[in-house]
Amino acid sequence: MSWRAGTKSLLKRSSPGTLVLRIVRILLLLLLAVLLLPYLVTPFYRTGQPVSALMAWRSLRGAPVTRHWVDFGAISPYLPRSVVGSEDAHFCKHRGIDWGALREALDDAEDGEVARGGSTITQQVAKNLFLWSGRSVIRKGLELPLALWIDFVLPKQRILEIYLNIAEMGPAGQFGAEAGAQYAFGRPAATLSPREAALLAAILPNPVKRSARNPGPGVRRLSGTYMARANTVTRCWRENRGD
Repeated sequence: MSWRAGTKSLLKRSSPGTLVLRIVRILLLLLLAVLLLPYLVTPFYRTGQPVSALMAWRSLRGAPVTRHWVDFGAISPYLPRSVVGSEDAHFCKHRGIDWGALREALDDAEDGEVARGGSTITQQVAKNLFLWSGRSVIRKGLELPLALWIDFVLPKQRILEIYLNIAEMGPAGQFGAEAGAQYAFGRPAATLSPREAALLAAILPNPVKRSARNPGPGVRRLSGTYMARANTVTRCWRENRGD
C-alpha cells in the first residue's frame, strides 16, 4: 500500500468526532500530569535548595532575583520564632491547615474585612513552590490538599527552613532570610536580633509596600507585637546550631 493510500485510509477511519476525543483525552492526561507533579516532587524536597515558582518566573522575565540559601541551623533562632508567631501560631499543632483560622478568615471575608493569618506556613510553602500569587478559588482549591501532603511527607523543621529561604523579603527580588537580612540591615541572617527578626516578620505580607529597612509606624507596631509572641510560641524544631 502506498503512503498516499495509507493516509486516505487513516483519514477515513478517523472521524472528526474521534479526533476531538483524542485531543481532549491527551489534554486531560497532560492536565493530570501537571496536577500530580507537585505530589511526586515534594518528597525529594527533604533535601536540596528548592526555588519558588515566583523566583523562577521572575528569572524567566529577566527580573532581579537574589537568594542565598541558609540552612536552618545557621539562621538566628529569633527569626523562625517571629515568623511562626506572626504567620502561623499553630504551626506545630496542625497538619498543614489550621481549620479554625481558615474559618475565621472566610467569616471575615464575608463581612468585607481583610484578614491575615488564614493561610498556614505550610500552605504558603505549597503556594510559593508550585502555584501562583493572588486571590483565586482555583488556586486555593489546589493549595489545600497540597499543604496536607507537604505536612505529611516533610518534617516541620524542613517546612519552616524552606519557607525561610523562599519567602519574598525585600522590594526588589530579595528572597529568603539571608537576602532579606542583608538588604534591610546589612548583616547575615545568623546574627539577627529579636527586633530585626520581628521587623522581617512584619513585612512578610507585602515586602514591596512594607519596609524593614525603613519601617513606618505600622511596621514598628507590628514588630513589637511579634517580638512578644516570639517568646511564647510552641517550638517543634531544634535551635541548636549545627544540628
